[in-house]
Amino acid sequence: MSHSELNEKEKEIERLRAENSALKKQLRSAAAMISMGELVSTTTHEFNNVLMTVLNYAKLGLRHEDSATRASAFEKILTAGNRAAKITASILGMARNRSPKPESTDLVELTDAALFLLEREMNKYRISVIREFSANAPEVLVCGNQIQQVLLNLLINARQAMAHGGDLIIRIQEDPKAGTVDLSVRDFGTGIPADVLPRIFDPFFSTKSGPDDSGKGGTGLGLSMCREIIEEHRGKIVVNSTVGKGTMFTLKLPVAPQSE
Repeated sequence: MSHSELNEKEKEIERLRAENSALKKQLRSAAAMISMGELVSTTTHEFNNVLMTVLNYAKLGLRHEDSATRASAFEKILTAGNRAAKITASILGMARNRSPKPESTDLVELTDAALFLLEREMNKYRISVIREFSANAPEVLVCGNQIQQVLLNLLINARQAMAHGGDLIIRIQEDPKAGTVDLSVRDFGTGIPADVLPRIFDPFFSTKSGPDDSGKGGTGLGLSMCREIIEEHRGKIVVNSTVGKGTMFTLKLPVAPQSE
């Protein structure tokens, strides 16, 4: 091969690399938009429930003049208002935490915020969330918004795997040898067949026939995006699954350096 032919070959390789990188960005953007759409759907439903509570108890208070009934109505309105404020705080927290640079992040706090946003949905589908959080787990070095996006995706997948409800275990614990904090999402659902398991992170591959009755899932982009995000953080995403017994995804995230 001549020198000019070699140069042309190198240029072609670089062009293909650039195209591949651009396609990956487009897929990442599409997956993020789908994930955000699912989150907006969930939070809109949450706000609607809160609003209906406020309106109904406000009407109750107006219909009755006795102080006991009105006091009870005001308490219900206050409770609903506090829940609305917490929903807003969770959404704003995700919106603010969009720095492209990894920062020291409390994984327990991040996980609690994600679980709060899905609390009513989990209750609706009879999912009991069991938290097993290590009290001494150090902070992790991540872009919080991106990790929360991954976590929401895994939680929704776990909920969909348990059509008849059940326990969902969320575990956070340090792995000192690996220098990571491990976040595990363990369901007791249908499980994933062994011949399918190697393909679940492939773009556009899905074990689902389409979105469920809540309008979520089935695009084949979610897990592909999850793996890409975790690997960009120099972490790992590990999956173990047995048909009929359930699935566990584990995010191994780097521990944040200790400040002086």
